[in-house]
Amino acid sequence: MTDVKPTSVLVHWLGRMSYQTAWDLQEDWLSRATQRKQVARLNTQSVNPPIVQHLLLVEHPPVFTLGKSGKEDHLLLDEAQRAEAGVEWVRTNRGGDITYHGPGQLVVYPLLDLEAIRPDIHWYMRSLEEAVIRTLAHWNIQGERYPGYTGVWLDVSQPHRARKICAMGVRTSRWLTLHGLALNVNTDLSYFSGIVPCGIRSHGVCSMQGELQHTPSMTEVAQVFLSAFASVFECQTLGLDGAVQSFPDLPTDSIRPLAVG
Repeated sequence: MTDVKPTSVLVHWLGRMSYQTAWDLQEDWLSRATQRKQVARLNTQSVNPPIVQHLLLVEHPPVFTLGKSGKEDHLLLDEAQRAEAGVEWVRTNRGGDITYHGPGQLVVYPLLDLEAIRPDIHWYMRSLEEAVIRTLAHWNIQGERYPGYTGVWLDVSQPHRARKICAMGVRTSRWLTLHGLALNVNTDLSYFSGIVPCGIRSHGVCSMQGELQHTPSMTEVAQVFLSAFASVFECQTLGLDGAVQSFPDLPTDSIRPLAVG
């Protein structure tokens, strides 16, 4: 794609981190990046140096999250049932409806300045899907787009069998992106019975483990995804080798604000 501008993206593995902590990290970056853009525009200048862009990889403890266009009646468990199941409940500002995040799921949050890459939300969403489709192809899983829906699906030519393997929901402000995608690697799919996943009653969800009958390592899935992401977005991923090694859990007090510029 010749209209995609070259860029560099810093990769971070955040370990197993609460949804709220990861969200706060994103919002802090957004606030400071937005401020830099506002100052540049007031001075009729371009943002220089460019805003530092990031790719956050994380696993969350069990949590249901509801997007700003979602319906609360798609949450099927009351407070007592959620407490018994050990699942948090968070209303968030991303697009989309309700979904589940938990261990065994690779969650990816691109913090990008699309104005510096390609200012096109439709292209951005389809590119995220393409990175996941190429990742799944590494294991001979045929991921596809399903007309009318976001995310990555399997067996879309057979509507009675179509099922989602990767959910997506993003937020953009001044061409700055937050939130992202969740790829089911070896997720415990029973948690999805507590919601109407993505508000879609007619289709279910699946995981790479279920399709392959074995469990690919999260490390390998992350490495393959990062390679696919770099290829699709025509960018250089920095810190890849160090970011995806042992996937350690990081104590909250070790988290530092992400660089903006």
